[in-house]
Amino acid sequence: MCGIAGIIYRNGNGAHRIGRDITSMLQAMKHRGPDSSGFALYHSPGRDLVIRIKLADANTPRDLEFGENLRRHRREIATRLRTAGATIHTIDDVNEYTLSVTLSYDSDIKRLADHVESVPDAEVLSAGHALEIVKDLGDARTVSAGYHLDDYFGSHGIGHVRMATESDVDISNAHPYWAYPFSDVAVVHNGQLTNYHQWRRRLERSGHRFASECDSEIIAVYLAEKLQAGSSLEDAMRESLEDLDGVFTYICVSEDALGMAKDELAAKPLVLYEGEDMVALASEEMAIRAVLDREIETYDPYEGQVMVWTR
Repeated sequence: MCGIAGIIYRNGNGAHRIGRDITSMLQAMKHRGPDSSGFALYHSPGRDLVIRIKLADANTPRDLEFGENLRRHRREIATRLRTAGATIHTIDDVNEYTLSVTLSYDSDIKRLADHVESVPDAEVLSAGHALEIVKDLGDARTVSAGYHLDDYFGSHGIGHVRMATESDVDISNAHPYWAYPFSDVAVVHNGQLTNYHQWRRRLERSGHRFASECDSEIIAVYLAEKLQAGSSLEDAMRESLEDLDGVFTYICVSEDALGMAKDELAAKPLVLYEGEDMVALASEEMAIRAVLDREIETYDPYEGQVMVWTR
C-alpha cells in the first residue's frame, strides 16, 4: 500500500512552493508508506542540464574507507562528465552521498548517464532542464528537511511514499523513477505489474538499463522508449494501458505536463481536484486538502482513463 500525489499550477510562472506542497501531500499519507519518500520537482526550464547522482545508499555502513571512496568517486564523476563532452558549471554536495551537477551538454543523455554510472555505485537519479528527483529513506517531512525542499520553487511535481513489499528498502527502489534516458520525464506508481519480467527483458534487449528491482521502473522506461520513438506523452500513456498488465495507477510528469493513467480494473485509488489555477491528485483526498484551505470538490477518474494537463 503506497501513496502517490501530484500537483500542477496552470499559470506556469514557476513561482510556487512546489516542494512544500508535495511534502504536505505526502506527509498526509504517511500511513501508506513509512519506508521511503520521493519527489520529482519541476522549475522553469533553463538551457543548462541538471543531473542528480547517488554515490551510495543512505543505509550503507559508514567507515573510513567509505568516506575516501566517495571523495574519489566525486573526482571520477567530474572527469567522466568532461570526457563525455559536458562543461561543468557547478558540483554541489547535496548530502554525504548525493551530488547535484549543473552543466552544459548538447549530445546524447544516455551517453552522459552511462559515463557517470561507469563509476562504481554511482546512479543517475534524474537528468533534465527542469526536473530534479529527490528520494531517500524516511517519511516525507524527514526527507524534505534533509534536502531543504520547503525552499524549492517550481510549477509542478509528483511524489511517492513507499511501503516496501517485494524489493529492498533503499534509494534505488524508492520512487519516483526517471524515464532513463529521456530528459525531464518521471513516474510514480501504485500497484503491481504482472508482466514485469517480460517487459524488463524486452527493454533490456533494446539497450535500456534498470537501477532497481521494482516493477514501477518499467513504466518509466517504457514511456521513455515510446517518447524517443516520437509518441506524445498522452499517446504513450494510452498505449501503456494496452501493453502493461496488472492492477495499477500511475502519474507521469514531463517538462510542461502532468498526466495520470488508471488500468481497466481501477482497483488502485486516485482522487482528483481540478481548479482554475491548479490540478491536484493523490491516493487519498486528505492529501489534496493538506494544500488547499478552501472548500473543494473531488472525483475519481474512471477505469482505463488517461488524463493530461499542461502548465
